[in-house]
Amino acid sequence: MTVLVTGATGNVGRLVVDELVARGVPVRALTVDPERAALPDGVEVVVGSLAKPSALPAALEGVEAVYLAPYARTVSRFCELAAGAGIRRVVALSGSSVGDAHPMSSGHGFAAVEAAVRGAGFEWTFLRPGAFMMNSLGWASCIREKGEVRSVYPGAAQTPIDLGDIAAVAAHVLSTEGHVGRVYELSGPEGISLEKMAAAIGDALGKALPFVELTPEEQVAEWVGAGYPEGVASWLLENFEVTDREPQVPTGVVEELLGRPGVSFAEWAKVNVAAFS
Repeated sequence: MTVLVTGATGNVGRLVVDELVARGVPVRALTVDPERAALPDGVEVVVGSLAKPSALPAALEGVEAVYLAPYARTVSRFCELAAGAGIRRVVALSGSSVGDAHPMSSGHGFAAVEAAVRGAGFEWTFLRPGAFMMNSLGWASCIREKGEVRSVYPGAAQTPIDLGDIAAVAAHVLSTEGHVGRVYELSGPEGISLEKMAAAIGDALGKALPFVELTPEEQVAEWVGAGYPEGVASWLLENFEVTDREPQVPTGVVEELLGRPGVSFAEWAKVNVAAFS
């Protein structure tokens, strides 16, 4: 069974390629930049992206399953072409924000992807990870320049997940049976506050990182100053406020599916310490 991996240059898609190759699954990769993707030997490459569906007929020919990156703008056209090509299985990356009412929530795009894939009649599985561990790279420049972390709601507890764990679950679902019609809510192995995330990064660096608590107004101003649209800043602030009031707890799905512990934030920080140095 050949699997088409869309978004194969992206943060998750590129890792899905490696995970499938490690399982001995034939892979065709859809990527806009094969050189930058540095794909493993033996991976078939089609140049293109979901943003330009003209590349999809060639990419879909002869494959049986697809890892679908979440791109709502052209998902309807993808579904038309994939159904016409006889694609049986689609494993779509979605997100835990599906159902969020905020107008700037990423959940609206994820919901559109899920609705289109459901409606097309594929044997589908949806992966809904929550916060990514790599989101904390947003602190990197402040850590390097000021030696501190600045954020609202230091006690807000999330369950951030490593991208490698998302990719491993995607590859597992694509290469094993029993996942059709399932929605998997993915999390990291622990609930951890923003303040404790900062401490873990400090431990990886071998030094204490002061946590400077910002007011909601100060945080929004910093995000907007960094280029975030005000609506997105408002949505992010709402997420932190909710997890400060209602701490997240791990779902355990990664461990259940993979039979191993998920990557902890401390482990992730050690692997990525150079980004904060």
